[in-house]
Amino acid sequence: MSTIEIEYCVPCGFLDRALTVEEAICRQFADQLDRISLVMGDHGVFIVRVDDEVVFDKADDPFDVDDIVRRVRPHVAGR
Repeated sequence: MSTIEIEYCVPCGFLDRALTVEEAICRQFADQLDRISLVMGDHGVFIVRVDDEVVFDKADDPFDVDDIVRRVRPHVAGR
């Protein structure tokens, strides 16, 4: 079972994005997760980690919920 952390920028108003990603991940992988958590941050951060490994960072890639779910899949599927 995996843990997922979504760190998002509070001042930037990224809570809605974080909730959208959380919901999409839960729909796909809820039975394969120990925990999914939202972590408040700042300075424009939006990072998704699976078991402490960064699978998405807004600084490097455009925000796309479907792409984020695809990046999570190999880390949780089949565990």
